[in-house]
Amino acid sequence: LGRSKSVCLATVEKILDNDERELIGDSSKAYLLKTVEGKHQDLKYITPEMMDCVLSGKYKDTIERCVIIDCRYPYEYEGGHIKGAINLPLEQDVEAYLLKEPIVPQSPDKRVIIIFHCEFSSERGPRMCRFIRKQDRNSNEYPKLHYPELYVLKGGYKDFFPSFQSQCEPQSYRPMHHEDFKEHLKLFRSKSRTWAGDKSKREMYSRLKNQ
Repeated sequence: LGRSKSVCLATVEKILDNDERELIGDSSKAYLLKTVEGKHQDLKYITPEMMDCVLSGKYKDTIERCVIIDCRYPYEYEGGHIKGAINLPLEQDVEAYLLKEPIVPQSPDKRVIIIFHCEFSSERGPRMCRFIRKQDRNSNEYPKLHYPELYVLKGGYKDFFPSFQSQCEPQSYRPMHHEDFKEHLKLFRSKSRTWAGDKSKREMYSRLKNQ
């Protein structure tokens, strides 16, 4: 615990000393959390250690609310997830949760940040992060955004769990390709494809109407 606290404090001090951080999506201020390179160059990744700092309250004076979106399938989530994470595996669910009634900070000096992840944060988490940014842009006049500060947890739950089991509940890890959940995987992949197909049709009709 002592080591975790010292790592967090050192990380926070380093961030405060750095004035060259990139600006968040609406260009109003710099990203609060230190980011690292990840698979997708257009996204902002944080390390498991940084996630632990956020969960441990090291940024409580600046962050009013941190929403962790777990994009894994329900059986993965139920087998172990980050405390407080919300399981939203489908785009329609994330859109309804975040954009139907956007979360607004009560204090103008504080932030609402969103952190996405999946098992490895290789495909599902990044895809959902991009989706929300796109929908957010479409519903606002540039550069305004409901959620200008989006992050992806690098390495996903797989990399977070071994070092920070105390931040997870239950304290276990169920992979997507678990032998006992093959039928669940088929079901949710089918749901995802159906939603993606319906979304493509809706977008096509919308384009035709606007021509």
